[in-house]
Amino acid sequence: MLSPRALNRAALERQLLLRRADLPVSEAVERVLGLNAQDPNLPYLALWSRLEGFAIEHLTAAIEDRSLVRSTMMRATQHVMSVRDFRLVRPVLAPLLRRVQRNAFGRRTTGIDLDALVAEAGELLAGGRVLTRPELGRLLAERRQGADPLALGWSVQYLRPLVHPAPSGTWNVRGATPFACAGWTGIRPQATAEDVRQMVRRYLAAFGPASVSDARAWSGVGGLREVFDQLRPELRVHADESGRELFDLPDAPAPQEDLPAPVRLLPEFDAPLLAYADRTRVMPDEVRRQVCVGAGVAATVLVDGTVAATWTVSRKGAVATLTVHPLRHLPPAARDEIETESARLLAFIHPDAEERRIHLLRSA
Repeated sequence: MLSPRALNRAALERQLLLRRADLPVSEAVERVLGLNAQDPNLPYLALWSRLEGFAIEHLTAAIEDRSLVRSTMMRATQHVMSVRDFRLVRPVLAPLLRRVQRNAFGRRTTGIDLDALVAEAGELLAGGRVLTRPELGRLLAERRQGADPLALGWSVQYLRPLVHPAPSGTWNVRGATPFACAGWTGIRPQATAEDVRQMVRRYLAAFGPASVSDARAWSGVGGLREVFDQLRPELRVHADESGRELFDLPDAPAPQEDLPAPVRLLPEFDAPLLAYADRTRVMPDEVRRQVCVGAGVAATVLVDGTVAATWTVSRKGAVATLTVHPLRHLPPAARDEIETESARLLAFIHPDAEERRIHLLRSA
C-alpha cells in the first residue's frame, strides 16, 4: 500500500521537481512526457523550475532545430514534445481528437467530406509550405460554398497530425497558429496495439504509480483497462489507501517519503496538476476548487510537494511584480523560500525590469 506522501514524492521525482536536473532540454521534455504549451511561455517556465542553469535560448534552439515539436496533443491542447513521443502518442490520440472535432464543429461541418478536407489540406501544405490556421481555413472554404473557414481550419487541426513550426511557440511569440505537415517526423497514419501499450509505459515512466483512470485523465483515451490488463504481467501493482490498483514499471524510482521537497513555482496547466484523475496527490479538493476554475488551471506554488498558493506576474512600465496568493497557512520558513524562488523567477521573466517586486500576501 502506498501512502499519499509516497505517491506525491514519486510524482515529484518523475517530473524533475525534487531537485533541478542537469539535463539537455530535449531529454528533459522527453523525461516528463511533454509540456503544456497553450501559451508559448509555459514550457519555458516549466523547464526553469526543473533544470539547472536553464536559459530561454535553450528551449528556443530545440524548437527551431525540430528536436521538439509543438502540436495538438493530450486533452486536445497544445504541448511541446520530443519527435519520438509525438510520433508515438499522436496516432493513439486520433479517436479523441476526432471526437473533439465532432463535438466542437460537427454541426458547422455537416455535409462536408472530412476525409477529403484533410487530404486537400495535406495538398495545400505539401512541399514544406506553412499556412496559418485562418489562411488554411479560407483556402479550404473557397471550394465549399457557404462553408465556415474557422470551422474548417480547426477541423484540420484536430483531424490531421500537424506541427506548429518556429517561431510559433517560442518565448513571447503569439498570434495565428501556423500549420505544417508532420510527415518528416515519421508519424504513422494509425496507431497499433503495441503503440497504445508503449504509450501507457511512457505515461507510467513519467507519472506512475498510477491507476487506469489516471492514465485516461491524462490522455483522454478510452479502453485503457484492457491495455493495463495486457501489461499486468510486466508491471508492478500497488494499492493506495482507498484500495485502488496503481500500476508502475518494475524498475521505476521510488523515492523515500521523508525526502524534502523544495518550493517550486509552476506555470498554468503544469502536468502534475492534470495528469491524474485523483489529483489529491498534489492538492486537496478544497485547494483544487480554487486552482482549477472552469477550463483554467492557475499557476501554482508547491510547498512540501503540494499546492499552497497561486501566483501571477504583472508589468507596469519599468516595474515588474510577482504576487503570491496563499491558499493555506504558510510558516515563516516557507514564506522565506517562496520569496527567494519568486525573486529568481521574476528576474528570469523580466530581466530588463528596472525594479522587481515580490508581493507575498498574508496566509489564508
